[in-house]
Amino acid sequence: MYRSVAAAGPTRGGLPSDSGDGVVTLDQVPRWIDAEQRSAAYGPGDPSSPFSYFSDPLTASAGGDAGNDGVISRFPVDQEINSKIYLWRGHPWNLEVDAVVNSTNESLDEAHSSPGLHTAAGPGLAEECATLGGCRTGMAKMTNAYDLPARRVIHTVGPKYAVKYHTAAENALSHCYRSCLELLIENGLQSIAMGCIYTEAKNYPREPAAHVAIRTVRRFLEKQKDKITAVVFCTTTSSDTEIYKRLLPLYFPRDKHEEEVAISKLPADVGDENGETTIDERKIRIKPLPAISVNPPKPSIATIDPPLSDVGLTLQRKKSFHLDSYLDPAFMSLIKDPDQRRKEQWEKAAHAQGGFNCAKLLGFGDLGGPPLSAAEEYSLHSRYLAKANSLNLSEIAEMKIVYRGGVDSEGRPVMVVVGAHFLLRCMDLERFILYVVKEFEPLIQKPYSIVYFHSAASLQVRPDLGWMKRLEQILGRKHQRNLQAIYVLHPTLGLKAAVLALQLFVDGEVWRKVVYVDRLLQLFRYVPREQLTIPDFVFQHDLEVNGGKGLIVDPRTKYIYQRTSA
Repeated sequence: MYRSVAAAGPTRGGLPSDSGDGVVTLDQVPRWIDAEQRSAAYGPGDPSSPFSYFSDPLTASAGGDAGNDGVISRFPVDQEINSKIYLWRGHPWNLEVDAVVNSTNESLDEAHSSPGLHTAAGPGLAEECATLGGCRTGMAKMTNAYDLPARRVIHTVGPKYAVKYHTAAENALSHCYRSCLELLIENGLQSIAMGCIYTEAKNYPREPAAHVAIRTVRRFLEKQKDKITAVVFCTTTSSDTEIYKRLLPLYFPRDKHEEEVAISKLPADVGDENGETTIDERKIRIKPLPAISVNPPKPSIATIDPPLSDVGLTLQRKKSFHLDSYLDPAFMSLIKDPDQRRKEQWEKAAHAQGGFNCAKLLGFGDLGGPPLSAAEEYSLHSRYLAKANSLNLSEIAEMKIVYRGGVDSEGRPVMVVVGAHFLLRCMDLERFILYVVKEFEPLIQKPYSIVYFHSAASLQVRPDLGWMKRLEQILGRKHQRNLQAIYVLHPTLGLKAAVLALQLFVDGEVWRKVVYVDRLLQLFRYVPREQLTIPDFVFQHDLEVNGGKGLIVDPRTKYIYQRTSA
């Protein structure tokens, strides 16, 4: 499908470039709409087929496989745009185009630039880069191309990536691609070859970054397609090539069939009109002022002119009143905390149900809140984690309600929860949630288990199911997916009823993983004794509940052994 440089035909002037590869012209590179690039070439088992596309974890929609009936495509077929897209396996600087993109750092150092570009261009490129004064992340600067077959080199600085700030990284990367295309047009150029601006050194996941790159180019061409003749996506590795083969049909569908596939396979968040990720909480919403009549009606009653000293004050009051009448009140609501606004939305949704709430009637709390999308849960978790890392929560840690254990019999890390230590009357639940999010964060990245000691906790006041639902939403889907088991020691009928309610009203997937354990010895089958720090009262409660059968504890050494005689 992809022509190598050596097999691309005659080079410019019949001479190879300084890099040792031949110079390739655009007519030797297959376009996205060419027959050899068509989706019909995909076999039924081809992993590059759009049908086998799997969403990346950062931007995927939970309901990605839903039906397409009545859904309008966000990226409809546009053959004029498709005719400008090329996909080519090779280095950008081997192409004879108007400009090639160089991914570099803020100092424009040769050592941190695209490997091989400076060698192919010659020493003049590094000398000119040294005179530019650097370049900020997300921006771009242009230089001459020197010994390259291209006319210009556009240097841009990709962002570093961290999950905590993934939105900022996505938008900075999107700005890189857009800045390169804007610089191309500003200098009267029309064709550009773009490699992967994101780099392994900056920890940017390749597939989410490819989403950003492709959708940004698509949105830009929708506005400026008359000024650009060719955009070449260049890949140098087989993994990048396969990613682009899978994602290009989603943003540049070539027929109605690919457009229909894209509707169900596209991520939930494909950015705004520029391809940038948007956050609703940060939008500024102001209504436009209404048109003012040129000739306003004159009052029928003669007005008395105010004193000269009061004219400015009177006009100011009138202007203030006029603007306040048309400003969107939602603008002023931005000063509220996003979580507080979400809580208010839950309350409104519950109130809209006519006041009847079965779960609330049964004493389970308010479970009528709207469900959260994957993006909303991710944003909610990120905000809580950032806040938890900025606070001193030592008073919660001293309560020993939640703490890390060792590993279970399967080698999975264990989190221990002690129900009797959960003193609801003297605890700030919001700070406790922050502590839980902070403690669970290292565990939920991979499979893990929970051990819950319900010993002597039956008389403690527990939070309602509405609070439990909110906690699960904050922990997010990664917690739901990676949690393997919840081992509950010394369960009571009341607790089992509560777990059943959690399965029905909160999350059946998570709470069906509960394993009830009546004795400590049974628990040790799942989690070895040496992997747990167990409070003394748990041993005492086990003796009281089980009548000393099967387990004896030495109060001096805490040595546990199984009883063999009656």
